[in-house]
Amino acid sequence: MKHDVPKIMLVEEDATLADITAFRLELLGYQVQQVHTAEAALEQVAQSQPDLLILDLFLPGIGGLELVGRLKSDSATAALPLLVFSVDADLNTVAKAHEAGADDYLVTPYDPAVLEGKIEKLLSRSHTAV
Repeated sequence: MKHDVPKIMLVEEDATLADITAFRLELLGYQVQQVHTAEAALEQVAQSQPDLLILDLFLPGIGGLELVGRLKSDSATAALPLLVFSVDADLNTVAKAHEAGADDYLVTPYDPAVLEGKIEKLLSRSHTAV
């Protein structure tokens, strides 16, 4: 049975940015689980079953692009919407994120209203696909 409050997994190594983003998301009514590495996300995503995963492109270890690729290539997580955010606004980087399987991309620092709109779009798309 699916939970009523959408659950978002936030993958961000910078604890301050993660806390600020999680706080904003919680104010919007989302349940937020923070992890700080791609490896931790891979370990916990199956158990926590988030409705959306938001991740920083630049993560220690395997990195954000690799995480996107692994999640999209695994049948258990392939349908999970992925929102990548990064300070890198280079169009080649954005294209690489989309090619890896990211559903959307947000340049930081971001406008909270833009983040909210992207989340709502991804969640509504994933719920209509079920």
